[in-house]
Amino acid sequence: MEIPVEKNKEYIVDIIDNGFQGEGIAKIDNFTIFIPNAIKGEKVKVLIVKVLSSHAFGKIIEIINKSEHRVDVDCVTYKRCGGCNLRHIDYNETLKIKQSAVQSLVNKTLKNKIEVLETIGMDIPYHYRNKAQYPLGLDKNGIPQIGIFANRTHEIIPMEKCYIQNENSEKIAKFIYEYIIKNNISVYDENTRKGLFRHVVIKVGIKTDEIMCILVLNGKAFEKENDLVKELLDEFPNIKTIVKNINMKNTNVILGLENVNLYGDGYITDVLGDFTFKISPLSFYQVNPIQAEKLYNIGVENAEISKEDIVFDLYCGIGTISLFMAKYAKKVYGVEIVEQAIEDAKENAKINNIENTEFIAGDAQIILDDLINKKKIIPDVIMVDPPRKGLDNTSIENILKIKPKRVVYISCNPATLVRDLAKMEDVYDIGEIQPVDMFPYTSHVECCSVLKLR
Repeated sequence: MEIPVEKNKEYIVDIIDNGFQGEGIAKIDNFTIFIPNAIKGEKVKVLIVKVLSSHAFGKIIEIINKSEHRVDVDCVTYKRCGGCNLRHIDYNETLKIKQSAVQSLVNKTLKNKIEVLETIGMDIPYHYRNKAQYPLGLDKNGIPQIGIFANRTHEIIPMEKCYIQNENSEKIAKFIYEYIIKNNISVYDENTRKGLFRHVVIKVGIKTDEIMCILVLNGKAFEKENDLVKELLDEFPNIKTIVKNINMKNTNVILGLENVNLYGDGYITDVLGDFTFKISPLSFYQVNPIQAEKLYNIGVENAEISKEDIVFDLYCGIGTISLFMAKYAKKVYGVEIVEQAIEDAKENAKINNIENTEFIAGDAQIILDDLINKKKIIPDVIMVDPPRKGLDNTSIENILKIKPKRVVYISCNPATLVRDLAKMEDVYDIGEIQPVDMFPYTSHVECCSVLKLR
């Protein structure tokens, strides 16, 4: 096929759809062009910036006919940051785009063209993140900066007002940055691997108002530690704990494995549903608990758990959904590879007086195999909430071998969700897929699907 576009040339195109990253999709002579920030229904002039054998990428030069769903962007760093790549679209329309993107994956992949329900949105889709990670580094003039990494780079965009981060997180991070500058404390240089402060991480209990402040250091200590702690507590009385995290490795991983409590006991709590959860520096907790509660309730209700049921919760984190299910089940086994998260999960069961859970640290694939094939524990319900790569083939084979009555699949990546559902649809009836907008104004969407044994 002859490619009908050339790099560095301009074309006028109609946007016929939006893709899964929210990008506009156009066609010239049936050749696909992906255009960030374009909206279905628009006519735009684009500059072609990259051409591959099967598709090309363009950038908008001019919007000729504007969509009724286009809105003025309220964030000054929007284009460079890439964190909210749908911020130029009316919020209700972003929910439709997410529903449509998941439905498109279903239509391409599954034999049974199941329905994707309307995306459950957030009542107030602002300042929803309870966890903020701010890198520190040097700009090209060697001046210390704190902010966010520019999209697909490690260039730090100086901190401006962010509409998805918790407002307290921003205030605390700016305060620490100003303290670093005032006291001439060094910040980390990725090129030389020298300098002390690498990141500031803030976790906030949305319901409890408790705050954890994590100082990520390329070193063991700094001279004014106690002074910084005192000033932080004077300025922000809601801070419940301040933790020094040691990360001296040449890595993109933000947190090291060693934590030292500078103030408090190293954790905060938050409330999700009827339960209180203990959150430590290394443990995973949903960054939008308001929407997580909706997602978990959908999963638990549709799982139809009874008091006779044994449930496996794979990738259980700190036991959030395990505890949601435990009050309906006979026994819940939670599995998670992060040992600190399992310790937190056990503690969370104690805090909430839940006695019918057992939490196991290890690789979900290996533990599932062990529970089923060695310990001969056969679950009635399996709950999975895997990372973006989805389920491994061994886990799917084990599920199909023992055939639990129901499988509840919560997913942060619809592409791998639909791929895995295709492997199970001959054995299970898949109802509908329910998207939940856990990350408003971004292209990410969480989904819940319940599979019932035929």
